[in-house]
Amino acid sequence: MFYGLTPLGTVHTAISLVAVIAGLIAFFRFKEISMNTRAGRVYVIATVLTCLTGFGIFQHGGFGKPHALGIITLVVLAVAWQAGRSNIFGKLSPYVAVVSYSLTFFFHMIPGATETSTRLPLGAPWVADPDASPALQAVIGGLFVVFLIGATVQVLRLRAARTESPADALRVMG
Repeated sequence: MFYGLTPLGTVHTAISLVAVIAGLIAFFRFKEISMNTRAGRVYVIATVLTCLTGFGIFQHGGFGKPHALGIITLVVLAVAWQAGRSNIFGKLSPYVAVVSYSLTFFFHMIPGATETSTRLPLGAPWVADPDASPALQAVIGGLFVVFLIGATVQVLRLRAARTESPADALRVMG
């Protein structure tokens, strides 16, 4: 076992790291996660695989909060995918897609922060009980604030792009 991980846990962690890296590439290169980019597609596929492999991990007993988060993540991914490929939400569809994909990235951060803080440093982890750690809750709260700021910036960027006239777009390009 690697840092107390089962073989499935190790695979799950590796896949989740691929998802996070692809998500970061999508954010920095394209300003959003979208199925229209290779980074976005890798992110979505790796996130689905992360959720599916996570369902087989029961080190803390039976079905728990991480499993519920996996189900919620899959539902939000489905909403994002549908919003990105149709007008199911009308004019709001592009906004629903971009915010939903970003929300799934935030969802990656919750177990990422929790597992890291309960495993590292080796032999003396920062957090003994994630449910009772105000410091961990503050970190997750801070990550949520980062998500809110990022989602707001993405929505404002989309709104500006939609209201930009074709002449403005040509002026920027030329």
